[in-house]
Amino acid sequence: MFRWIVKVIRDEYGIEEARLTRHAQLETGLGLGLEQVEEVLGILDVSFGIRFPSGTLDEVLRLEELCMVASWLKGLYKRPEFISDGFEASCRSANPGAA
Repeated sequence: MFRWIVKVIRDEYGIEEARLTRHAQLETGLGLGLEQVEEVLGILDVSFGIRFPSGTLDEVLRLEELCMVASWLKGLYKRPEFISDGFEASCRSANPGAA
């Protein structure tokens, strides 16, 4: 999932792949605007059939976190430890595969 998300960000926004590291912050480190990050979430929604609830960008700051949450929502990874209980509940109600 990480490689796929890196490819989307690289191709859609022209960000050098060398900058797309796990620890890169989506907005400050990569220079993506809020609207661009929301577009990436929308692409993931359509491509993988996962739904990101409101408040996702309050929980996800780094590229690695986005990948972990997306993988969890798709049912490919365990619940990331960094997310809040309220966000977890919102995610589970919108994505049955996150159980």
